[in-house]
Amino acid sequence: MRKAIAIGAGVLLLVLANWAVFEREQQLTEGRVVLLELAPVDPRSLMQGDYMALRFKAADDAFGRFGRVKDVADGRLVVKLDARGVGSFVRRDGGEPLGEGEVALRYRIRDERVKFATNAYFFQEGHARYYQQARYGEFRVAPSGELLLAQLRDAKLERLGPPPRSP
Repeated sequence: MRKAIAIGAGVLLLVLANWAVFEREQQLTEGRVVLLELAPVDPRSLMQGDYMALRFKAADDAFGRFGRVKDVADGRLVVKLDARGVGSFVRRDGGEPLGEGEVALRYRIRDERVKFATNAYFFQEGHARYYQQARYGEFRVAPSGELLLAQLRDAKLERLGPPPRSP
């Protein structure tokens, strides 16, 4: 009986984990593309390998630059997309209907700082040179406002990263 319960629990865990992966993959392929202007902070971490710490202009516009956010709960920001897909802060979401070209983005407050999906972009050691020109984060946004950081882009909105390998 214990063995059956353990196997059942293991199968349930695998199903739940795979479902979460499936949902994220769907969001990456079908989510709405929103570009947010970045303000890179710290390009390296000796403890965790290479990464770029990120700050987002939309969060700075909503909550103040470099400031710690106190007495603010998790919520959503509304950004308006320009013709290129770049979002600019409009307002904090108070439940009112979204206007044309507006998208609600979920944020969380962690350690008194605003966090959209992630505050860091990790890349393979030695690949920092490919990301030094990052000016925008490409997010995939679900209808709920949940974001996934998909890529970094430069000032011309070109995707950044190492060149594709030859077969």
